[in-house]
Amino acid sequence: MESETELKEIVKETYSKIVSEKNSSCCGSSSCCGSKKTKSVMSESYDSLEGYNPDADYGLGCGLPTKFAQIKKGDTVIDLGSGAGNDCFVARAETGETGKIIGIDFTPEMIEKANENVKKLGFTNVEFIKGDIDNIPLNSDLADVIVSNCVLNLVPNKQAVFKEIYRVLKPNGHFSISDIVLTGQLPEKLRSVAAMYAGCVLGAVEKDLYLKYIQDTGFKNITIQKEKNIVISDDELKNYLSDEEIAVYKKDLNIIKSITVYAEK
Repeated sequence: MESETELKEIVKETYSKIVSEKNSSCCGSSSCCGSKKTKSVMSESYDSLEGYNPDADYGLGCGLPTKFAQIKKGDTVIDLGSGAGNDCFVARAETGETGKIIGIDFTPEMIEKANENVKKLGFTNVEFIKGDIDNIPLNSDLADVIVSNCVLNLVPNKQAVFKEIYRVLKPNGHFSISDIVLTGQLPEKLRSVAAMYAGCVLGAVEKDLYLKYIQDTGFKNITIQKEKNIVISDDELKNYLSDEEIAVYKKDLNIIKSITVYAEK
């Protein structure tokens, strides 16, 4: 089993490669989400959201946290795992020119791409910072709102991330986070394959444990804003499991879920 450091490197290398393949989305043959069929189930369309910029959308998400984040004019918003800036630009449409948007990502190539995008858009109140979300390089009590889209499931130490979210939020601030969780046991072969870790599945924990991390950190008014099942296609499963193992796994197709969670400091 890989160490925490090794798992982070797997994710970083995967996302760096996604940026280098400029004309492909998240779900190329070596991407974070596996096959195109997997992507179509994982990701959701941003097309209807104001501020959406296709150049910043790599199809890496599993929800629409900015849609549910209750962002107001003038808010300071932090996006954890900001990638090429997709959620940051949607959040900027909500905060307007008087707000402040900060994206945090640990992949240098993503930060570079995000900065290219913000330069094209001409925004002066959006910035991107390189850093780990389990050790956010920002002052405490800074953000009105924190968002994140399918990123915490890629981080081994989720408790540390929630503690950092709590620290960086202002008193009475809140977050809206979309993520992958489990409601059952994944086959061991899926858990032991590095590609599935970078594929938004292996790093996922039980839903109840995920919510307990939030509660234990001290957050209140914890609410699941949206929940949907994630079904991995047979074609994708065949990369990891035998036909017999697939049959066992498919007895419960609702093991993997996408949830969007809201909570207040």
